[in-house]
Amino acid sequence: MTDVHQQEIFMRRAMTLAEKAEAEGEVPVGAVLVHEGRVIGEGWNRLIGQHDATAHAEMMALRQGGKVLENYRLLDAELYVTLEPCPMCASAMVHSRIGKVFFGAPDPKTGAAGSVMNLLSYEGVNHCVEIKGGLLEEECRAQLQAFFKRRRAEKKAERQARNGINDSDGPAQ
Repeated sequence: MTDVHQQEIFMRRAMTLAEKAEAEGEVPVGAVLVHEGRVIGEGWNRLIGQHDATAHAEMMALRQGGKVLENYRLLDAELYVTLEPCPMCASAMVHSRIGKVFFGAPDPKTGAAGSVMNLLSYEGVNHCVEIKGGLLEEECRAQLQAFFKRRRAEKKAERQARNGINDSDGPAQ
């Protein structure tokens, strides 16, 4: 078990990985997988670049961690992710039997660690993952919000350019 200072260090690393996703045109989500105090896997969203709907940050980190440990069972591992896991990633965490997931911002649309549903602690499965949400929540949320705000502005500018509209075309005053 890591202390609060180490948890924040790992989450900040996940935020740095999220910046890599953003630099590649992806939604900025990053993940760090830790086993016995050492990083064994890292990932950032790569769905667009890899043409792969499963290339979420968490999935990339879990895959890497399995290779490092040479086992798909990642017992006692901790996953740090900037956004609450989706159902696919939550299911992979259960199947890999990680011990705990720390996430930053909740996901009110697809969150599967308590926001919309809770697949990580569902009674009917053979393994439950401990959940700690809200680690550096404001910073993680701000990172995502800034990305989507910029993305909306870019889309608006593209629409205006296609339609031949620019800021100087306003009414004469």
